[in-house]
Amino acid sequence: MSHRRTLPRLLAGAGVAGVAVLGFAGPAAAHVTITPADTAAGSYTVLTFSNGHGCDGSPTTAITISVPEGINSVTPTRNPFYRVEVQTEALAAPITDAHGNQVTERDAVVVYTAKKALPDGQRDAFELSLQLPDAPGETLAFPVIQTCEQGETAWTETAASGQDAEDLEHPAPTVTITEAVADDGHAASPAADAEETAADGGAEPAGEADTQAAGGSQDSGGDTMGAIGLGAGVLGLIAGGAALLQVRRRA
Repeated sequence: MSHRRTLPRLLAGAGVAGVAVLGFAGPAAAHVTITPADTAAGSYTVLTFSNGHGCDGSPTTAITISVPEGINSVTPTRNPFYRVEVQTEALAAPITDAHGNQVTERDAVVVYTAKKALPDGQRDAFELSLQLPDAPGETLAFPVIQTCEQGETAWTETAASGQDAEDLEHPAPTVTITEAVADDGHAASPAADAEETAADGGAEPAGEADTQAAGGSQDSGGDTMGAIGLGAGVLGLIAGGAALLQVRRRA
C-alpha cells in the first residue's frame, strides 16, 4: 500500500545536471534505463525502469525515482520484493483536472525499498503508469537514486546544450515525447476521412461512387439489349404466321 507525504526535497543539493556519484559507481555500460510503452503526446503510458547491477558490487536496497514537472499523478506497479511509497509536493499554483476537481499537489517522488537487498549482478524492474504531457519533441528526465548496502549512485546527469548524452557517466533515464496519433492509434488519411463522411450520411467515397455509376451504366445497357431481343422475337413470330397462312391458301 502506498503512503503519501510532503516531498522533503530528497534530491536537494544533488541537482539534475552534472551530479557525480554519491558513493561507489557501477559499470558505465549498465545504466538505469527506462522503457516506455508509448511516447505519443498526451497518451497514457507505462514506464519501466530497470537496474542491472549494484553499487560496485554492493546489493541494491532502494530505487528512488524523481517525477519531472508536467506530470502530476503516477501509479506505481506493485513489486512483491519491495515496499512502495509515493511522496507528494505542493504545486506552485492550484490546477483543475479533467473532472473539474481542484488539484493542489503532485506526485513528485516514488521510492521502492527492498524487503531483501537485490544482489549485485541481478536486475529488477519498476513500473510507473502516468499520462505524458501534450508536448511533442520535449525530453523528460526521470532522475534516479540507487541506494545500496554500501554507498549509492545518482543517475541524475542530463546533457547540456550541444553535449552528447553518451558522454555522461551517470545519465538520468529520459523519455522523448513524440507526435500524437489519432484516437484509433492510426494516423488520419484522406481515405479514412471519406469513409467517415459516407458513414455520417454525407458524400460517398469517390471510389464507391464511381463503382456504382459504372454498375448503373451496365444495368442500363443490359435492359436495352433485352428489349431489342424481345422485339426481334415478336417480329419473327409475325413473319412465321404470315408464311403459314399463304401456304394454306395455295393448298
